[in-house]
Amino acid sequence: MSRAFVREGDGESDPGELPELPISEHPNYVTPRGMMLLRSRLNDAIKRVQALDGAVAAEAVGARLERAHIQREMRWLQARILGAITIAPERQPSDRVAFGARVEVIDDAGHEHRYRIVGEDEADPERGLISWVSPLARALHGARVGDSVVWKRPAGDANVEVLAIEYG
Repeated sequence: MSRAFVREGDGESDPGELPELPISEHPNYVTPRGMMLLRSRLNDAIKRVQALDGAVAAEAVGARLERAHIQREMRWLQARILGAITIAPERQPSDRVAFGARVEVIDDAGHEHRYRIVGEDEADPERGLISWVSPLARALHGARVGDSVVWKRPAGDANVEVLAIEYG
């Protein structure tokens, strides 16, 4: 008989069997703001699980599954917080691009862009917050005002010139 027709169980899986969320292989550098955001996310998750535990239907399958998802998120956040290395912007070299820098660049087309180099969990490229492990941040690392660097992108390499560096 084909395995496709063999019943494996009653359809209810244990919500506690969720795979863990992956943890980055890179050091968890965070800005002070990034650490605050991680702690805030953990506090929110704790409140969500407490609200579920207080609900009348806390033993419903949906509630158990939601609790398992939140608890998994809490474990991930706790691991990220415990492994975090907070980098204070005032301890960075003011004349070079490094973690925590706000960098203004101009590309070959003459378009100016502003980025801030932050931790992986704080990154939000649409808001100009780029991860320190991103290709752009790596290309800019160590550059000074006036330096031109090659940003290796999937869409093709681009040259960007550093116009300003700021910390704080």
